[in-house]
Amino acid sequence: MRAQGTVDQAVDRAVGLAASGQRTVLGIAGAPGAGKSTLARRVVAEVDARLGSGTAVQVPMDGFHLANSALDALGRHDRKGAIDTFDADGYVALVRRLVDATEPVVWAPDFDRRVDEPVAGSIAVPRDTRLVVSEGNYLLDEDTPWSALPGLFTETWFCAVADTVRVDRLVGRHMRHGRDHEAARSWAVEVDGVNAARVAPTVSRASWTILT
Repeated sequence: MRAQGTVDQAVDRAVGLAASGQRTVLGIAGAPGAGKSTLARRVVAEVDARLGSGTAVQVPMDGFHLANSALDALGRHDRKGAIDTFDADGYVALVRRLVDATEPVVWAPDFDRRVDEPVAGSIAVPRDTRLVVSEGNYLLDEDTPWSALPGLFTETWFCAVADTVRVDRLVGRHMRHGRDHEAARSWAVEVDGVNAARVAPTVSRASWTILT
């Protein structure tokens, strides 16, 4: 059986990785609504609290969403979040730079949920950052170029949660960003659900499964 752990155990593990003094790049995968971003934020906050501010930085895969105008042009806006709606090559290239840690600072994009768009050059990762935490749905996908990622990350974690909990989280998220309940549930089931089905089998490629 693949090793499983709790969120608290994951935090302790991350502190240990950061304390090694070497650049560590941690990938956190999982289905939409599985708790990836929440876990990443908790890890970064705890590592900084225990080892000093600036020890860890969060770099989300969501910064590589294609812009809404690009999705409109491709006819994919109604499936935003699917694997083909990201700049996969750009993300893999960024992870390589983060692993190399040879530049004085690497600037990474973020994703602004208020405007539902990526924002370039938002996150600074200085060379002396010891732990970089990156989370996203497709970090363990077997298709090229995503398939290169497990070999780049120091470790890969997979967030696991009951589907009922995951869908409820997504409905709440979509409602907070302007959808009514019916539209929010429809997106959570019909759009996010397709993506979740693709992500679920990739758990077998993870170093560790975290119960969120």
